[in-house]
This record gives sequence, C-alpha cells and structure tokens, in this order.
Amino acid sequence: MRVLITGGAGYIGTHTMLEVLGAGHEVCVIDNFSNSAPEALARVKTLSNRSFTFHKADLRDREGLTMHLKAFNPDAVIHFAGLKAVGESVEKPLEYYENNVQGTINLLQAMKAAGCQNIVFSSSATVYGDPDFLPITEDHPLRSTNPYGRSKLHIEEMLRDLAISDPDFTAAILRYFNPVGAHESGRIGEDPSGIPNNLMPMIAQVAVGRRAHVKVFGNDYDTPDGTGVRDYIHVVDLAKAHVAALDWTQSHTGARAFNLGLGQGVSVMEMIDAFAKASGREVPYVNAPRREGDIATCYADPSRAQAELGWKAQIDLAGMCETCWLWQDTNPLGYKTKT
Repeated sequence: MRVLITGGAGYIGTHTMLEVLGAGHEVCVIDNFSNSAPEALARVKTLSNRSFTFHKADLRDREGLTMHLKAFNPDAVIHFAGLKAVGESVEKPLEYYENNVQGTINLLQAMKAAGCQNIVFSSSATVYGDPDFLPITEDHPLRSTNPYGRSKLHIEEMLRDLAISDPDFTAAILRYFNPVGAHESGRIGEDPSGIPNNLMPMIAQVAVGRRAHVKVFGNDYDTPDGTGVRDYIHVVDLAKAHVAALDWTQSHTGARAFNLGLGQGVSVMEMIDAFAKASGREVPYVNAPRREGDIATCYADPSRAQAELGWKAQIDLAGMCETCWLWQDTNPLGYKTKT
C-alpha cells in the first residue's frame, strides 16, 4: 500500500512510520518541522533500513499539498499534522483553527484531487470533555472545553459528513488517550519544545536533571490518592493500531471512531513512583493548585478496537516508563543530543 503520512517527523508519527514501513508499505512523509526535527526522520531511516519519500510542506499550502499528493498517488493517508497544546489553543484559537481545521480541509481537497479516499485520522479523547460515565465508550456524548479539542471535533464531523456524501470514502478516527513511552531502541521518543505540556516527558526531564521538580496540579480530586487519573498508552502500541486501521480502511467504508487506550487509569503519583523505580532516580515534586478545565478521572473502553481492528494494547506501565527513561537518559537534550 502507498501511505502518505502528514506530521510523520513528530513523536507519534515517527513510531508509526517504523510500524508502517515494517509492514512493507511504501511511505511518503509531509512535515513542516514546526514541532519536530529532521534528525528524527534520519533515525527512522536507520532503524527501519528502509527508504521513504519526504517533502517539507505545510498543510496550509493547498496548491503544494495537492502537487505532492498527485505525485505520490497514495492509497491511504495517515493524518497527524496539527497543533496540539490545550493551553496554547486557548491563547491562540485562530492559529489552531487555521492549522488544524483549514489544514485538514486542504488535505481532504488534495486527497480528492489525487483520487485517494482512505484516511486514518489522529483524534483525541478531548472530544469527550468531562466524562458522564466511565469507562468511556465511543458512543459517549461529544463536546470539548477548549479550541484544541474543538478543532479535533470539527475535523471528526467533517469526516463523517464526507462519508455520508461519498459512499466510497473511508475514515478511521482514532481517539488517543495519553500516549507515552518510546521505541525500545531508545533512538526515537518524545522531544517537546520548551516546557513539556504532558506528564511523562516532564517527569523524564526532572529525572535526567533538566528540571528541578514536577508540578502536581491538584491533590484533592475524588481519586484514591487525590491526584488526577488518566489512561496511558505506549506509543508503539498506538503506532500498531494505525497499521491495523490502515488495513481496516481497505475493506470498509464510512467513518468509524475507535478509542485507543489501555483501558485502565493511572494517577499522577502512581506515574511518578513508577518512573522513579524504572529510572532509579528521585523525581521531586511539588503540589500546585488544580488547572482550570482539568478533570479527575478519564479512561477508555477500548473493546471496539479489539473487536473490529483486531488490536489491543500490550505494554504495561513499567514498560512505558522503562522505554521513556532509555530515550531520555541516552538523549538528555532530545534530538539536539550529539551522538
């Protein structure tokens, strides 16, 4: 299969590239390096021992995008590219709608021009908002409390509308919970720009000595230890789900959503303790007030993905922490580390 991957140089994109290349597919990557590094693609090439096509391009450039898709003529697209920080989206909503929503419109127009009717879309559990019930199924009401989440929800709605309008169009909508960990080689991993927005990269940077402590936002939630509980999923498990979703698009039509999570919750303190054990390092933390919009508990019911994609997360919390630590310890400055 010929697979075009937008945002392929990013954290989830690189791990998915390895799995897609490993499955024998031909790959073309489009990325503008706004939150990624060329070095990541160089490492994917080494790890996979496979070649792939790359174009530095921006989804906001519809003409250039259409040119690249027509030239590659993909059978399917995996769409990762987009801005992803909740807090930043509140400060810069127009940038998020322009990059995420308008960028996806341009991509879908380019796919149409290239005759490609299959897409695997990188969505998010943020489309559920504060959950009405747990575990969260795909039939949970959809809503969001921030522009980032709303941009994902708008794109999901566009894909559903397209599937209604075109009986040959297929969209696998993958709702990620909390991706963590790194490739077992320690050669690729999460390398956030600036201060990490997510818990595990922050813990990892504290453990490796880049930061003084982890801020624990809220210790008075209605949870076993008072800290927020989330569903974490190893990035390699997540990547494998994209290969399963690609296969699904070849024998199905319509738009279908799938939760991707481990199906169980881990608290902030449990994560800090597990990472300290995996790394053999102390992870100092300080308690801080709750952040506006944060919820107490969120975890998935991933049974649809198991039943319909034949996929199930395999790597446990210890494996998540061990691989993340290997990546951070051998690459203390991320992709800027000299090797």
